[in-house]
Amino acid sequence: MTPPTRLLLLGAGRSASSLLRYLLAHAPAERWFITVADAQPAHLAPVLAAHSQFARAVPLDVQHEAQLTELVEEADIVISMLPASFHGAVARACLALGRHLATASYVSAELRALHEPAAAAGLVFLMECGLDPGLDHMSAMQAIERIKARGGRLTAFASYCGGLLDPASEGDNPWRYKFTWNPRNVVLAGQGGAASYLENGHLRLVPYQRLFAQPSQLRVPGVGELEGYPNRDSLSYRAPYGLADIPSIIRGTLRRPGYCGAWQALVGLGLTDDTTRLPAAGAPRTWAALVAGLLPAAPAESTDKQAKSEAATALAVRAAAYLRLDPHGPEMTRLVWLGLFENHPLGRAEATLAELLEHRLAEKWQLQPHDRDLIVLQHQFTYQLDEQARRLTSSLAVTGDDATHTAMAKTVGLPLGMAVRRLARGLVAARGVVIPTAAELYEPILAELAADYGIAFTEEEHEVSLTSQTT
Repeated sequence: MTPPTRLLLLGAGRSASSLLRYLLAHAPAERWFITVADAQPAHLAPVLAAHSQFARAVPLDVQHEAQLTELVEEADIVISMLPASFHGAVARACLALGRHLATASYVSAELRALHEPAAAAGLVFLMECGLDPGLDHMSAMQAIERIKARGGRLTAFASYCGGLLDPASEGDNPWRYKFTWNPRNVVLAGQGGAASYLENGHLRLVPYQRLFAQPSQLRVPGVGELEGYPNRDSLSYRAPYGLADIPSIIRGTLRRPGYCGAWQALVGLGLTDDTTRLPAAGAPRTWAALVAGLLPAAPAESTDKQAKSEAATALAVRAAAYLRLDPHGPEMTRLVWLGLFENHPLGRAEATLAELLEHRLAEKWQLQPHDRDLIVLQHQFTYQLDEQARRLTSSLAVTGDDATHTAMAKTVGLPLGMAVRRLARGLVAARGVVIPTAAELYEPILAELAADYGIAFTEEEHEVSLTSQTT
């Protein structure tokens, strides 16, 4: 009898919950043995208790090169749910030891450079198999190929995705948002260069300083009105999607209405800056003092308790004037709710402004045990067919079960688990760095998601006028 296929899962945090459940459910039939390596493996004991024949948990220090090498060497397929910054080290270990790799993360320049050596070694580095990137690729390619098969010519493509909250879990939070993914990625979203996309053949560049200033408006069936801001580089998706000549293409992130305007205010105050670090001595200790230091000078604040209460309001008014906002408007309402103008302790020392903001938001935007998140993904395809312009809108909305089994974990982990299942069965023909834009991957994964988990896109299609074809 052939030995079992050995899977190594690196990282088992909240975002890996659905992936781990999928792997454990299929381990007996697929003859897998799963090693789950995590920095704090104790929390896995209840999950793995009924699966000791097929799985084990071990401690992981990903920066300990010898330990990582030993774990990779004992595996046939490595699945990394670690932060993206660690994927390079994991991939190099896989290449050196001849092991396949699967992740939900973007293909970085570091990983792209390993394509040829991995392909030459007969290895598959299967990447971008989560939600965004992942399900977005799969669902877009399925629709694009269907349109092309009918003889359609794509003229515009827009794709937006976002992790939101189910309305019942929003409470009194005016942002209508909580963290379901890496908080640092949310705080630093859009930084590192201007967002770029195409509109009617013209390159559009949106610098970070105004990225959130003019969001697009979208309607998603069953969800309602949303707003979206452009992701950093939409143009790079033309080639893998087979849309090299398309005149309009944009990819973006979805939020509830009002979020972008308030986030633009945080950008305007400088609170998303990750380069300015507070000094060890003489730094402000409260949010009110920090924000006051970011604004033009004003009269010194009184130490009297009542005056301090009044000062919080006065500080908010000063901030609104600086940002050219209505002090009673929706943007300032959201900033006031965060407590940015009050004497709350900063909670961290010698941190950057972005790190301080992340710390504050982690307190205010923390998922409670019974909160349910909501994943929304929408594609809009405009195409010419028989001298008529048509628009196909494909939408997905997935609700989580609770703060552990989130919609984010489902839509990231399940596609990745299904991709690993096909890889383990030898059903992935390509070699090197691979993303799921081939039908051999996306067709069975989308079918399994729909049939077994009810994760399926709904479509609307209608004719459009020639003047309404832009994204």
